[in-house]
Amino acid sequence: MSPFEERFFETDDGLTLYCRDYAAPTPAAPTVVCLHGLSRNSRDFQDLAPVLNQHFRVLVPEQRGRGRSDYDTVVSRYNLMQYVYDTHAMLVAFHCERVSVIGTSMGGLMAFALNALYPHLIHRVVINDIGPDIAAAGLERIQSYVGVAGPFEDWDEATAYVMSVSQEIFPDWQPAQWATFARQCYVEQDHQIIADYDPKISEALSQQDSGAESSALWSLFDTLIDVPLLLIRGALTDLLSEDCVHAMQRRANHLELLTVPNVGHAPMLTEADVPEAIMAFLTR
Repeated sequence: MSPFEERFFETDDGLTLYCRDYAAPTPAAPTVVCLHGLSRNSRDFQDLAPVLNQHFRVLVPEQRGRGRSDYDTVVSRYNLMQYVYDTHAMLVAFHCERVSVIGTSMGGLMAFALNALYPHLIHRVVINDIGPDIAAAGLERIQSYVGVAGPFEDWDEATAYVMSVSQEIFPDWQPAQWATFARQCYVEQDHQIIADYDPKISEALSQQDSGAESSALWSLFDTLIDVPLLLIRGALTDLLSEDCVHAMQRRANHLELLTVPNVGHAPMLTEADVPEAIMAFLTR
């Protein structure tokens, strides 16, 4: 039996989006929402969610254009604020009035915006390897592969590809971990292995003005200064600079920092001691 229920909900503009719902272990258990990165999906949290589910109801949505959620015919709606509206629509549909959030990369930026748009909604935030200043090197690396990979003939080819573009991010990984990761990134369809997202999500990336974007993101981040924050940073990350971390700490002086050794962008949150640190932070 699956540890989660497969749920679907409607967005304000008529799409049907998917969510994994790990039921509350007790009637009074609070809710944690796990938000994935740009080209990712709910499977990124398949190992962490059951751990969290010991104490929390856990919701893991897939943003429009990813996984089992509808793809959007209007490419301009693949944007951060739309994902935030969609996530809020889910919380309303599922009767969640107050939640903690774990956001990886884009999901972390979504947490900033959720808090700005819906004050008092968020109890605590775990920010996974992202900040208001997004380092150009990391953004260029992501732009280089989002929307261009595959299709692949078989899982071995898909695994070899994902290893070739991510080896520097996870230098310690063994073959079994790469095989699992490939199955988190890709899906089998019509006897081919394809990326589990709409390739058009990359178009919004290329239109970003990084200066204006950063200023707006700092404004959103500043709304979190009274919210308990845990920032997780991969020691090898090319997306979250140490300067950005220090600036975040100055603005939110209660921010806690956890560095994951020998991992780049972004930690999977299954690394040694990381699930325990997240659980301790969320249950404090």
